[in-house]
Amino acid sequence: MPTAALVIAAQNLMPALKERVDGDLLTFADTEPIQALQAIIEHRPRLIVLERLFAATPRGAALINRIKSDPQLSICEVRVMSHTGDYSRQVVKPSLVEAAPVAHAASSSHASQAPVATEDTPRPLDWHGTRRAARTRVRSGVEMQLDGNPAMVVDLSTVGAQVVSSTVLRPNQKVRISLPFEEFVMRFRGAIAWAKFELPKGPAKGPQYRAGVEFTDGDSAALENFCERNKS
Repeated sequence: MPTAALVIAAQNLMPALKERVDGDLLTFADTEPIQALQAIIEHRPRLIVLERLFAATPRGAALINRIKSDPQLSICEVRVMSHTGDYSRQVVKPSLVEAAPVAHAASSSHASQAPVATEDTPRPLDWHGTRRAARTRVRSGVEMQLDGNPAMVVDLSTVGAQVVSSTVLRPNQKVRISLPFEEFVMRFRGAIAWAKFELPKGPAKGPQYRAGVEFTDGDSAALENFCERNKS
């Protein structure tokens, strides 16, 4: 059953923010998103407050997306607030937009129905929004190495790939790529075109980075053959 409200903020901003939230509180520093998520799943608080600066970070956006995607947390209200009290915005779950009571929507004079801007959906075909090469969704378990660190391949083309990695990946980061294929390993260079931080579902899963990798000098013929051999 839902219990306390839960507040996430930088430690130096927490005292001021706590004064603006009524009732018993669970509090977490903005450096503890994993612990905060575990508490949210366990306690299902009716109100989750994210300090505005934290909500604007990739980790804050990932936490909001994780809450919004979980039906078990549909009863939780997520609100972004500033520690100064001059900003308050409600993040409305899509499944509750039509069912939300009018009285609840008007509970705060500062409330707004506009959601926090986040990247909820995968990018189309490639990260530039163009169709330079068709993507192939690959079978589960296909892995490539980025600077020696493993990354699971989601989909692949002759010019790039979408990957998921537990290692930090940042836009414009140059990487050395290794892709095992039959009895040899394809080796070429690339760069991270886009990346976002995620908090996936499941208690055993830790934070991860989903990223688009752009190939610099890959062998198109070999990559096309690889796609055909490993498509799902």
